[in-house]
Amino acid sequence: MAEETEVPTGRLLRLGRLAQVGARSGLSMLGRGDGSAAANRAVELLGNLRGLAAKVGQMASYVDGVVPDAQREAYEKALSALRNATAHSPFEKVRAVIETELGQPMAMLFAEFEQQPMASASIGQVHRARLHDGQEVVVKVQHPGIEAAIEADLKSTGTMAGMLAAVGMKAMDLQGVHGELAARFREELDYRLEAQRQTRFATFYASEPGIHVPQIVASHSAQRVMTSALVRGLDFDQALREPEATRVKYAQQLWRFVFKAMMVDGVFNADPHPGNYIFHEDGSVSFLDFGCVQELEPQYRDAARGMHHCAVNNDEAGFKRFAAIACNTRPGPYETELLAYLWRCFEPLKHSSWHMTREYVASVVRSTQDMRKHMFSRRSNVTPPPKGVMLLNRLQFGFFSVLARLDVTVNYAAIDRGLMALP
Repeated sequence: MAEETEVPTGRLLRLGRLAQVGARSGLSMLGRGDGSAAANRAVELLGNLRGLAAKVGQMASYVDGVVPDAQREAYEKALSALRNATAHSPFEKVRAVIETELGQPMAMLFAEFEQQPMASASIGQVHRARLHDGQEVVVKVQHPGIEAAIEADLKSTGTMAGMLAAVGMKAMDLQGVHGELAARFREELDYRLEAQRQTRFATFYASEPGIHVPQIVASHSAQRVMTSALVRGLDFDQALREPEATRVKYAQQLWRFVFKAMMVDGVFNADPHPGNYIFHEDGSVSFLDFGCVQELEPQYRDAARGMHHCAVNNDEAGFKRFAAIACNTRPGPYETELLAYLWRCFEPLKHSSWHMTREYVASVVRSTQDMRKHMFSRRSNVTPPPKGVMLLNRLQFGFFSVLARLDVTVNYAAIDRGLMALP
């Protein structure tokens, strides 16, 4: 478990520490070494900062194509610690948050409460507890000061852009998407909203075998505290050591979870990092953390269904027509390259069996950088991304990277055909 520290909230302090990460990472990637020293220092700095800084580190720990190949192993090994072990907040401050939010002393709220968190992440930390009726639960509590820290990070667009560039995540038109991303990150501070979303997903998948979403305990949830049923199982690293047949089931459930919600309910959970999954020996998966959820506009959902339908039928022309609608593009060099890129992203659906590889995912991620040249050409007819598209990129890159690590061959097209038959 990482050390106990309070969240740094001062903007200049956070800027300085983020600049250290960017400088050290950039130098290590220009050098000849494997980057181990810089990676370990990045983990220390990002873990103590928490907030958006830790989120960037979490993504770099598992999204293929983010870190250059020469430093990939060192950075991923080090940054994997950020998935559930950022620095945790002092318990007395956590106790104060719980009692203030729920309006009762801890002894009246819980029969047992473990002071040492079982996990600590970018926005909050999680404690095991037991209610007075005997139910075992997990209690997610926001780090005291995290709201001020996130606001400081959101105001530091230049630093965040430099930091993203340092690890290979050169976003197109960062200023244009900043408002949308800021809105989603601010929503993650509202645990009442997250509880509503988790309940929505739990209801939606209640009859889906192999997919489980823990029930919320509404009486013990508020703005900065959220309590849900405890789920036991395997973490991601343990799941990767399960037999191949079981890992195939994991991949199938993950695909079904992501795309059934998107194509049927018009919503998706945009935070696919491995710490949000609990795997079970029967091949089922429990899904956690619904802080970053994006609603799809009806026309985008319909276009997405069309893209999936055309992909499983290898209809490239039809796919590109739907993709142009989904992305609201105009004819020109940018549209041509973007639609070709998206067609390549749907490669898993064009085959009766597909083995997701890290090399394929890395090539897809890095291809986004090739399109940046169009930002500087009026003749390219660049159009801003529609609402939700940037988070779809985050979902796809992270989701595909998770599937690649499962290292199995799956008939994703067959799953899609079943989903598209649903109303």
